[in-house]
Amino acid sequence: MSKRDYYEVLGVQKTASEDELKKAYRKMALEHHPDRNQGDAESETKFKEAAEAYDVLRDAEKRRRYDTFGHEGLNGGAGGFSSSEDIFGAFSDIFGEVFGFSAGGRAGGRRAQAGMDLRYNLTITFRQAAKGDEVKLTIPMSVPCETCKGTGAEPGTEMKNCGQCRGSGHVQQAQGFFRISVTCPNCQGRGKIISKYCSTCRGGGQTSQVRELKVRIPAGVDHGSRLRLRNEGEPGVGGGPAGDLYVVISVEADKTFERQGQNLVLHRTVSFVQAALGDKIEVPTLDEPITVDVPRGTQSGEIFQLRGLGLPHPGSSRKGDLLIEIKVETPTSLSARQEELLQEFARLEEEKPLKKAKNFFKKAKDKVMGD
Repeated sequence: MSKRDYYEVLGVQKTASEDELKKAYRKMALEHHPDRNQGDAESETKFKEAAEAYDVLRDAEKRRRYDTFGHEGLNGGAGGFSSSEDIFGAFSDIFGEVFGFSAGGRAGGRRAQAGMDLRYNLTITFRQAAKGDEVKLTIPMSVPCETCKGTGAEPGTEMKNCGQCRGSGHVQQAQGFFRISVTCPNCQGRGKIISKYCSTCRGGGQTSQVRELKVRIPAGVDHGSRLRLRNEGEPGVGGGPAGDLYVVISVEADKTFERQGQNLVLHRTVSFVQAALGDKIEVPTLDEPITVDVPRGTQSGEIFQLRGLGLPHPGSSRKGDLLIEIKVETPTSLSARQEELLQEFARLEEEKPLKKAKNFFKKAKDKVMGD
């Protein structure tokens, strides 16, 4: 069965803001909540369908791909949710707002929860961005305490079942139509009362640790690009999956090339003699230098376009172009002989004016290598 349009599922316009998407999903989650529609297969389907739609549209990158290519553009990145429990875990913030508890879902306490996502700001050189590279990251993160094995209690001390939740870590509360489980306020969801906190983690059950990780930078990546490394974020709670690590890239400026998207711009100055008579000049590329013809009559501001010598498009075999902008330099200091020759040139021009270049005012001119 083909999937419905995600905007249609949530009942919003394609221009909907993040707040509008959240409001629409919150409304549908309440309307089709399993506790309110027990045994209703259609409501269960709509509950999962709305969660899948919101999961895609709230993510800027997924939404961009979906808007451009539809469901096919997600490349399996929107597999939906297999159960209502998965939905409660993924959108605990939404259900917390609706039902008045912080853990989300219908069962609180120490149930499995996904770990937090992390952000890493990475600065790379222009050459690393152009060619791609493998970079080592040093990630500070929380891990289960080795001393107490994550329990939060000092080894050898006694832990008793919580008298309020009887060791379950959650208690029942009535909320309108629903009867929900929330984190036990007495034991904070542990199910146990700690008589003496762990001296290493002070009862938190986690400690900080530095982890090294290698990440592959794709060739052609641009400033502000974001790489997503799945399950490389904070570890989950109660056996839940780890969060994701987002690597946000900053690219240093280059001293030689100016970047315009995937095109590279190179500024080169030639003498007015070279421009008038024509010449060959050597210019750098991302690989080896090459020789470029400067035709007779080249005007200042003309741009020569060398196809395929720019930056690669990430994930594609296509490349941008190298654009060489020519500036004709006017001499500021002349010898007596040079001045004499220029005056003679001026007299000859008065007798027989030179034919003006047809493209004198043209600022861009394609020069394709090999043409």
